[in-house]
Amino acid sequence: MTPLILSRGFRAFIYLMMMFVLPVWPVQSNAAASQAIATNKFLNSIGVVTTFPDRGQPLDKTIDMVRFCGFRWVRAGIEGLTIDGPTTLQTLLDLHRETGVRLNWGLVSGGVDIGRLVETGKVLAKAGALLAFEGNNEPNNWGVEYLGEKGGARNSWLPVAKLQRDLYAAVKGDPLLAEYPVWSVSEPGAQTDNVGLQFLKIPEGAGTLMPDGTKYADYANVHNYIYHPNSPFPEDNKTWNAADPTAEAKVDGLYGNFGVTWARGFAGYSQEQLDSLPRVTTETGVKVGGQVTEEMQALALMNIYLSQFARGYSYTSVYLLRDRTDEDGDQAYGFFKANYQPRKAAVYLHRLTTILADNGSNDNPAVLNFEVINPPSTMHNLLLQRSNGTFQLVVWNERLSGTDKVTVQFGLTYPKVNLYDPTSGVTPIRAIENVRSLDLELSDHPLVIEIPAGKQ
Repeated sequence: MTPLILSRGFRAFIYLMMMFVLPVWPVQSNAAASQAIATNKFLNSIGVVTTFPDRGQPLDKTIDMVRFCGFRWVRAGIEGLTIDGPTTLQTLLDLHRETGVRLNWGLVSGGVDIGRLVETGKVLAKAGALLAFEGNNEPNNWGVEYLGEKGGARNSWLPVAKLQRDLYAAVKGDPLLAEYPVWSVSEPGAQTDNVGLQFLKIPEGAGTLMPDGTKYADYANVHNYIYHPNSPFPEDNKTWNAADPTAEAKVDGLYGNFGVTWARGFAGYSQEQLDSLPRVTTETGVKVGGQVTEEMQALALMNIYLSQFARGYSYTSVYLLRDRTDEDGDQAYGFFKANYQPRKAAVYLHRLTTILADNGSNDNPAVLNFEVINPPSTMHNLLLQRSNGTFQLVVWNERLSGTDKVTVQFGLTYPKVNLYDPTSGVTPIRAIENVRSLDLELSDHPLVIEIPAGKQ
């Protein structure tokens, strides 16, 4: 075939036409495709610790506080539960009915009555109020007596291990409850002897006192308070570090409980295994006082939920809903003061959950093409997508002082993007049109970029 030969004049004509045509073709940026997570999944992770009404906190007040903040689950258990009250199973069912929260159902401090835990758990499950089961609360502080043996604290932890083994078997052996996850005891890193509680299931050749193959839990459970003797002062990246699954965490985190135990150095999971280990936090929080102002607490609690979820925690429960009035210690941790007045922490969380609000399902979140140009080490992001397809890119910074200017660059131009700041309110602080990139000034709290659904 004779090749087509174009004259010099015709080639010039073609080049000239390309100069006018090419600019209207869509030009992709270097933005990377990022997988979104269902907004509802993040909202479902937001939990709180509270006790009522046995400690002077009426049910109606509890309902109001839970609704205001948008909590989706409450840490609870059989401790203090009686038939005659003031805390009954019905009060917990009423809380679920009025707010929609589910309950993780635990043996709590020193509890050993597996039969009662399972039977009451069935009632919660039938009402749609059950989230999960939880093993003992901090056996290092609250020992147990099981099968005639004292365990935990400074004693052997074999009774704690046998109790957790039997709890797991009882839940999984019940047809109604078998689908519900079991969370481990908290503080397994405190084991005095190597009973293998640093594993969800003891692997072959682990050399523990309990047999290989012993099943304890489906999720690792930690109490990674962000202030700790190893991290006693305010600093940048405080919540991000507490959620770190590696040995770099300065607090009582995943590594020190399920990697190499913090008390005696018993070997657990490798770092590669820890990175993907199913995990929850049933206690974390920030106390107002000393260097920590109410504003600092509020910002930290918002950042905790975001950092935990972004770093692999399926559920996070903050201590405490309202300051306790039944004891001298543990004060000023609450989202609410003892007189039920909301602290800034409650106001900020209310705004964040209101901005993100979504109750629909999204089983197949899409991808969004974006990148943050030159992000500082204190900046983090979480990409969410509502059930209606709207993307919500949460970008937050953890700086004690100062600001960082960053640019978020998108793969497409969007006709309109809304920007929210939960420290300011629940309406957009900016509505920007024809957005291909967005300049942000970040300081110590999250911003939410609302992006319309569209082909990526």
